Amino acid sequence: MKSVVIGEITIGAIVADDFRAATIFERHGIDFCCGGKIPLAEACKSKGIELDALKSELESLQHEPVDRSQNYSSWSLSFLADYIVNTHHVYLKENDDQIVAYARKIASVHGERHPEVIRIAVLFEKIATDMVAHLKEEEEVFFPALKRAEAARTSGNQPDARDRETIRDSLVRLHREHEEVGDAIHEIRRLANGFRIPEGVCNTFMLTYRKLDEFEEDLHKHVHLENNILFLKATQL
Repeated sequence: MKSVVIGEITIGAIVADDFRAATIFERHGIDFCCGGKIPLAEACKSKGIELDALKSELESLQHEPVDRSQNYSSWSLSFLADYIVNTHHVYLKENDDQIVAYARKIASVHGERHPEVIRIAVLFEKIATDMVAHLKEEEEVFFPALKRAEAARTSGNQPDARDRETIRDSLVRLHREHEEVGDAIHEIRRLANGFRIPEGVCNTFMLTYRKLDEFEEDLHKHVHLENNILFLKATQL
Protein backbone atom coordinates (compact mmCIF):
# COMPACT_ATOMS: atom_id res chain seq x y z
CA MET A 1 0.00 0.00 0.00
CA LYS A 2 1.41 3.39 -0.96
CA SER A 3 2.02 5.96 1.75
CA VAL A 4 -0.34 8.45 0.11
CA VAL A 5 -3.12 5.85 0.31
CA ILE A 6 -2.61 4.78 3.90
CA GLY A 7 -2.18 8.43 4.82
CA GLU A 8 -5.77 9.05 3.77
CA ILE A 9 -7.15 6.30 6.03
CA THR A 10 -8.50 7.55 9.37
CA ILE A 11 -6.89 6.56 12.64
CA GLY A 12 -10.15 5.00 13.80
CA ALA A 13 -10.47 2.84 10.68
CA ILE A 14 -6.92 1.53 11.09
CA VAL A 15 -7.54 0.53 14.70
CA ALA A 16 -10.97 -0.90 13.84
CA ASP A 17 -9.25 -3.13 11.29
CA ASP A 18 -6.51 -4.22 13.73
CA PHE A 19 -6.75 -3.20 17.37
CA ARG A 20 -3.02 -3.86 17.86
CA ALA A 21 -2.42 -0.56 16.04
CA ALA A 22 -3.79 1.19 19.13
CA THR A 23 -0.58 0.38 21.01
CA ILE A 24 1.48 2.08 18.28
CA PHE A 25 -0.73 5.16 18.26
CA GLU A 26 -0.67 5.42 22.05
CA ARG A 27 3.12 5.26 22.02
CA HIS A 28 3.17 8.29 19.70
CA GLY A 29 0.45 10.17 21.58
CA ILE A 30 -2.08 9.85 18.75
CA ASP A 31 -5.74 9.81 19.83
CA PHE A 32 -7.48 6.85 18.19
CA CYS A 33 -10.88 7.13 19.92
CA CYS A 34 -12.37 10.65 19.99
CA GLY A 35 -9.78 11.74 17.40
CA GLY A 36 -10.34 8.67 15.28
CA LYS A 37 -11.83 10.54 12.33
CA ILE A 38 -8.51 12.22 11.51
CA PRO A 39 -6.54 10.80 8.53
CA LEU A 40 -3.21 9.19 9.38
CA ALA A 41 -1.18 11.75 7.40
CA GLU A 42 -2.83 14.63 9.26
CA ALA A 43 -2.20 12.97 12.63
CA CYS A 44 1.46 12.44 11.74
CA LYS A 45 1.84 16.07 10.69
CA SER A 46 0.30 17.37 13.92
CA LYS A 47 2.68 15.21 15.99
CA GLY A 48 5.78 15.80 13.85
CA ILE A 49 6.03 12.12 12.93
CA GLU A 50 7.30 10.82 9.59
CA LEU A 51 4.42 9.10 7.80
CA ASP A 52 6.67 6.44 6.24
CA ALA A 53 8.17 5.57 9.62
CA LEU A 54 4.76 5.11 11.21
CA LYS A 55 3.55 3.19 8.15
CA SER A 56 6.44 0.75 8.65
CA GLU A 57 5.45 0.23 12.27
CA LEU A 58 1.88 -0.49 11.26
CA GLU A 59 2.93 -2.86 8.50
CA SER A 60 5.06 -4.84 10.98
CA LEU A 61 1.81 -5.94 12.62
CA GLN A 62 0.98 -7.96 9.52
CA HIS A 63 3.75 -10.44 10.33
CA GLU A 64 1.83 -11.70 13.37
CA PRO A 65 -1.64 -13.32 13.31
CA VAL A 66 -4.52 -11.29 14.74
CA ASP A 67 -5.88 -12.53 18.04
CA ARG A 68 -9.49 -13.47 17.29
CA SER A 69 -10.51 -12.14 20.70
CA GLN A 70 -9.53 -8.64 19.47
CA ASN A 71 -11.18 -8.86 16.05
CA TYR A 72 -13.98 -6.58 17.25
CA SER A 73 -15.08 -5.40 13.81
CA SER A 74 -16.17 -8.96 12.93
CA TRP A 75 -18.52 -9.21 15.92
CA SER A 76 -22.26 -8.71 15.64
CA LEU A 77 -23.65 -5.47 17.03
CA SER A 78 -25.48 -7.34 19.78
CA PHE A 79 -22.37 -9.22 20.88
CA LEU A 80 -20.24 -6.07 20.77
CA ALA A 81 -22.82 -4.11 22.77
CA ASP A 82 -22.89 -6.83 25.44
CA TYR A 83 -19.08 -6.88 25.54
CA ILE A 84 -18.99 -3.10 26.05
CA VAL A 85 -21.50 -3.31 28.89
CA ASN A 86 -19.87 -6.29 30.60
CA THR A 87 -16.34 -4.93 30.26
CA HIS A 88 -16.26 -1.14 30.08
CA HIS A 89 -19.54 -0.21 31.75
CA VAL A 90 -18.75 -2.54 34.64
CA TYR A 91 -15.29 -0.98 34.95
CA LEU A 92 -16.79 2.52 35.17
CA LYS A 93 -19.41 1.51 37.71
CA GLU A 94 -16.79 -0.17 39.89
CA ASN A 95 -14.18 2.59 39.73
CA ASP A 96 -15.70 6.03 39.13
CA ASP A 97 -16.90 6.72 42.69
CA GLN A 98 -13.61 5.49 44.12
CA ILE A 99 -11.57 7.78 41.85
CA VAL A 100 -13.84 10.72 42.74
CA ALA A 101 -13.19 10.07 46.45
CA TYR A 102 -9.42 9.81 45.91
CA ALA A 103 -9.35 12.98 43.80
CA ARG A 104 -11.29 14.91 46.44
CA LYS A 105 -8.94 13.71 49.17
CA ILE A 106 -5.72 14.73 47.43
CA ALA A 107 -7.32 18.07 46.48
CA SER A 108 -8.00 18.79 50.16
CA VAL A 109 -4.59 17.58 51.36
CA HIS A 110 -2.29 18.66 48.52
CA GLY A 111 -4.29 21.43 46.84
CA GLU A 112 -2.28 24.27 48.33
CA ARG A 113 1.05 22.90 47.08
CA HIS A 114 -0.37 21.31 43.90
CA PRO A 115 -3.34 23.48 42.86
CA GLU A 116 -3.78 21.45 39.67
CA VAL A 117 -5.30 18.58 41.68
CA ILE A 118 -8.20 20.83 42.73
CA ARG A 119 -9.14 21.33 39.07
CA ILE A 120 -8.58 17.63 38.37
CA ALA A 121 -11.03 16.69 41.13
CA VAL A 122 -13.68 19.02 39.69
CA LEU A 123 -13.20 17.72 36.15
CA PHE A 124 -13.31 14.07 37.12
CA GLU A 125 -16.37 14.49 39.31
CA LYS A 126 -18.21 15.95 36.31
CA ILE A 127 -17.04 13.05 34.15
CA ALA A 128 -18.33 10.54 36.71
CA THR A 129 -21.67 12.34 37.05
CA ASP A 130 -22.19 12.62 33.29
CA MET A 131 -21.26 8.99 32.70
CA VAL A 132 -24.14 7.78 34.89
CA ALA A 133 -26.72 9.17 32.45
CA HIS A 134 -24.59 8.17 29.45
CA LEU A 135 -24.39 4.51 30.48
CA LYS A 136 -28.09 4.46 31.39
CA GLU A 137 -29.09 5.65 27.92
CA GLU A 138 -26.87 3.10 26.22
CA GLU A 139 -28.06 0.19 28.35
CA GLU A 140 -31.77 1.04 28.51
CA VAL A 141 -32.45 2.86 25.23
CA PHE A 142 -29.74 2.72 22.55
CA PHE A 143 -28.43 -0.85 22.84
CA PRO A 144 -31.92 -2.47 23.08
CA ALA A 145 -33.05 -0.55 19.96
CA LEU A 146 -29.84 -1.57 18.21
CA LYS A 147 -30.35 -5.24 19.06
CA ARG A 148 -33.96 -5.20 17.85
CA ALA A 149 -32.95 -3.50 14.61
CA GLU A 150 -30.13 -5.97 14.01
CA ALA A 151 -32.44 -8.93 14.71
CA ALA A 152 -34.99 -7.56 12.23
CA ARG A 153 -32.35 -7.06 9.56
CA THR A 154 -30.94 -10.55 10.16
CA SER A 155 -34.40 -12.08 9.69
CA GLY A 156 -34.81 -10.19 6.41
CA ASN A 157 -37.16 -7.49 7.72
CA GLN A 158 -36.86 -3.72 7.95
CA PRO A 159 -36.06 -2.44 11.46
CA ASP A 160 -38.96 -0.73 13.22
CA ALA A 161 -39.21 2.99 12.41
CA ARG A 162 -39.20 3.89 16.11
CA ASP A 163 -36.02 1.93 16.68
CA ARG A 164 -34.35 3.62 13.70
CA GLU A 165 -35.35 7.03 15.09
CA THR A 166 -34.04 6.09 18.55
CA ILE A 167 -30.74 4.98 17.03
CA ARG A 168 -30.37 8.21 15.03
CA ASP A 169 -31.15 10.44 18.01
CA SER A 170 -28.90 8.49 20.38
CA LEU A 171 -25.97 8.52 17.96
CA VAL A 172 -25.96 12.32 17.84
CA ARG A 173 -26.13 12.65 21.62
CA LEU A 174 -23.65 9.87 22.43
CA HIS A 175 -21.10 11.16 19.94
CA ARG A 176 -21.28 14.62 21.53
CA GLU A 177 -20.89 13.18 25.03
CA HIS A 178 -17.86 11.17 23.92
CA GLU A 179 -16.24 14.37 22.67
CA GLU A 180 -16.95 16.08 25.99
CA VAL A 181 -15.51 13.30 28.16
CA GLY A 182 -12.54 12.97 25.79
CA ASP A 183 -11.77 16.69 26.11
CA ALA A 184 -12.07 16.47 29.91
CA ILE A 185 -9.70 13.52 30.30
CA HIS A 186 -7.19 15.17 27.94
CA GLU A 187 -7.32 18.25 30.16
CA ILE A 188 -6.78 16.08 33.25
CA ARG A 189 -3.74 14.46 31.61
CA ARG A 190 -2.35 17.92 30.78
CA LEU A 191 -2.89 19.20 34.33
CA ALA A 192 -1.34 16.04 35.78
CA ASN A 193 1.73 16.37 33.53
CA GLY A 194 1.08 13.03 31.89
CA PHE A 195 0.34 11.50 35.32
CA ARG A 196 3.94 11.91 36.44
CA ILE A 197 3.92 11.64 40.21
CA PRO A 198 5.55 14.62 42.00
CA GLU A 199 8.12 14.05 44.72
CA GLY A 200 7.08 14.02 48.33
CA VAL A 201 3.41 13.14 47.87
CA CYS A 202 1.42 10.54 49.79
CA ASN A 203 0.37 7.07 48.69
CA THR A 204 -3.18 8.26 47.96
CA PHE A 205 -1.80 10.87 45.56
CA MET A 206 0.20 8.21 43.72
CA LEU A 207 -2.77 5.83 43.65
CA THR A 208 -5.06 8.56 42.30
CA TYR A 209 -2.77 9.32 39.38
CA ARG A 210 -2.39 5.62 38.60
CA LYS A 211 -6.17 5.16 38.67
CA LEU A 212 -6.68 8.19 36.42
CA ASP A 213 -4.13 6.78 33.97
CA GLU A 214 -5.93 3.42 34.05
CA PHE A 215 -9.28 5.18 33.55
CA GLU A 216 -7.97 6.98 30.47
CA GLU A 217 -6.65 3.73 28.98
CA ASP A 218 -10.01 2.02 29.48
CA LEU A 219 -11.86 5.05 28.10
CA HIS A 220 -9.78 5.05 24.91
CA LYS A 221 -10.70 1.47 24.11
CA HIS A 222 -14.32 1.95 25.19
CA VAL A 223 -14.87 5.01 22.99
CA HIS A 224 -12.96 3.43 20.09
CA LEU A 225 -15.23 0.38 20.11
CA GLU A 226 -18.28 2.62 20.00
CA ASN A 227 -17.20 5.52 17.78
CA ASN A 228 -15.19 3.58 15.22
CA ILE A 229 -17.04 0.25 15.09
CA LEU A 230 -20.42 0.08 16.83
CA PHE A 231 -21.70 3.53 15.82
CA LEU A 232 -20.55 3.14 12.22
CA LYS A 233 -22.36 -0.19 11.90
CA ALA A 234 -25.42 1.28 13.62
CA THR A 235 -25.77 3.95 10.94
CA GLN A 236 -26.20 1.17 8.37
CA LEU A 237 -29.39 0.03 10.13
